[in-house]
Amino acid sequence: MKKKKDPASFIKGCYKIAKNKSGEKHQGESVEREEWKSRHGFILAAIGSAIGLGNIWRFPYIAYENGGGAFLIPYFFALFTAGIPILILEFSLGHKMKGSAPLTFARINKKWEWLGWWQVMISFVISVYYIVIIAWALNYLIYSFTLKWGDKTIDFFVDDFLGLTSSPFAFDGFRIKILLSILAIWIITYLVLTRGIKRGIELANKALMPFLFLIIITLLIRSVTLPGAADGLNMLFKPDFSKIWDHKVWLNAYGQIFFSLSVAFAIMITYSSYLPKKADIVNNAFITALINSGFSLLSGITVFSIIGFMMYQSGGETPAKLSGIFLAFATFPEAINQLPNFKTLIGSLLFLSLLVAGLSSEVSICEAVISSIMDKLHRSRKIIVAWYCSIGCLSSLVFATDGGLYILDIVDHFINNFGIAFAGLVEVILLGWFYKLPVLHEHMNAISDFKVGKWWEICIKYITPIVLGIMFAQNLASEITTPYGDGNYSTAALITLGWMAAVGVIIFGYIFSKIKWAAKI
Repeated sequence: MKKKKDPASFIKGCYKIAKNKSGEKHQGESVEREEWKSRHGFILAAIGSAIGLGNIWRFPYIAYENGGGAFLIPYFFALFTAGIPILILEFSLGHKMKGSAPLTFARINKKWEWLGWWQVMISFVISVYYIVIIAWALNYLIYSFTLKWGDKTIDFFVDDFLGLTSSPFAFDGFRIKILLSILAIWIITYLVLTRGIKRGIELANKALMPFLFLIIITLLIRSVTLPGAADGLNMLFKPDFSKIWDHKVWLNAYGQIFFSLSVAFAIMITYSSYLPKKADIVNNAFITALINSGFSLLSGITVFSIIGFMMYQSGGETPAKLSGIFLAFATFPEAINQLPNFKTLIGSLLFLSLLVAGLSSEVSICEAVISSIMDKLHRSRKIIVAWYCSIGCLSSLVFATDGGLYILDIVDHFINNFGIAFAGLVEVILLGWFYKLPVLHEHMNAISDFKVGKWWEICIKYITPIVLGIMFAQNLASEITTPYGDGNYSTAALITLGWMAAVGVIIFGYIFSKIKWAAKI
């Protein structure tokens, strides 16, 4: 005999069903994780994350300083012994555990959750200052239509545009144009992120990445046809094999690979968690890494062709700035001024490439944080994105002050050298020595067309930890003996803005790990 249902229970049950159908989730219920619409959508998003400003302004200079064409030997060795193995590791982790970095590490071992939040906090800090450089690129894109920077491009950038003061703590107010540009970029970022994985991030990267490659190929074709371009390419690719035996060159190669692939700060674990059940992990990692490196080479050819042209125009004098922010916002404008024709077109394409590369990376950095908070608090994407972009935007405003460049430079240095590198070292040690790598190995090979052998475990357990350990120790020793900035920054500035940022992300990561999960993990 069937038990008769209580009318009150029946009504409550109907109410619960109605609420669930409306999309509201209850505490303790599992949230269906979003998925990429297509494989190439995921690959383009991963490539969009990996390809950033560093591919355009850092790789060419690193190659030039470390043996030219000979640098490609340690570079590709580092790619296949660190870059691709770590990408495979993080793709496999995210896909297997189906969660953001904190959720992934918590599911492996609850005591490891803090590592995920440490990486997330690194991403938060980077997202706050990285967007400022994108805002600069937006300003310079507008300036390129009238060549507003004039003849003295360094003076314009430092004095007229940034209004740079004497120290990080000496500032009178905001630079309004920079502030408005920051607001504009945060709004764009919000619009992409709030639409989710398929309709937001994937759709944006499907448009941005092909467009970025079209821009860089157009610039490359024009730059290699400039007078003196061959001399610039000779500077870049002329091999100096004597430097192959310098351990610093190998460390620089590993550093470039490590920092350019968006590994160890929660992004690739998060992105791979949105992959469907049947996804080719190994091929995806190889494709992402190789296209990222290919873009770096294209950028190197473009940049040094332009530098060769500048040397031709000046009678052989090498430009003072060949890397970093000043390459983009002082050397590039100076080169545009010297072009015989199409100055506006080339200038706008150059800064548009910086804008697009920066935006795709910024979206991925923010998504790593947003996904983690969504997993932890069990709240809707729209609410989390709105709060995150609001807090991020307010935090970015400090970089729109007269001392913004100094603050950005110090924070970036310490977060990269003592945040990402150290977090990556801890990650590969924990996973390589205290987690069953064969289980992950079996998982990736079962769903991948191309199977990886024992070399992958050897790289994760031995090669990568040793290299990252040496890099970290060397950076720490250098920082102690020769404080960053060659004496231009006070000890107070380095401690307050640098060391406190590097240590702060660890502390806040630990604090977040102690917050109770709103749903079962």
